[in-house]
Amino acid sequence: MRALLDHMPYYVAAWIFAWGLYGVATSRNLVHLVIALAVLQSSTYVLLLAIGYERGAIAPVFVDRDPSTPATDPVVQALMLTDVVVEATVMALLLALAVQAHKRTGTLDPGALTMRRMRG
Repeated sequence: MRALLDHMPYYVAAWIFAWGLYGVATSRNLVHLVIALAVLQSSTYVLLLAIGYERGAIAPVFVDRDPSTPATDPVVQALMLTDVVVEATVMALLLALAVQAHKRTGTLDPGALTMRRMRG
């Protein structure tokens, strides 16, 4: 039972990734596509949490603790914060592109967008 619980975050990350990938593959709307991409990228949060978790470990702050105490890896925490910032930036950029595509063509359907319709 413990082995299942130890691997559960990896299964959850794979499940979230699969649903996000399904949403990206079947999307017929640019906003839906951006949201599906956000779901897909959120699977990396769960994966990083699973990688960085250590049973019985504390936060890596040793002000009043013994340095030999097991601690979580701070690099994984930094990667998680970077992932959040990158996702917010990518989502803002993609949503701005979707707004511009709708202004120029009047549609958010990716299949209906062509380069001829996108030009001025």
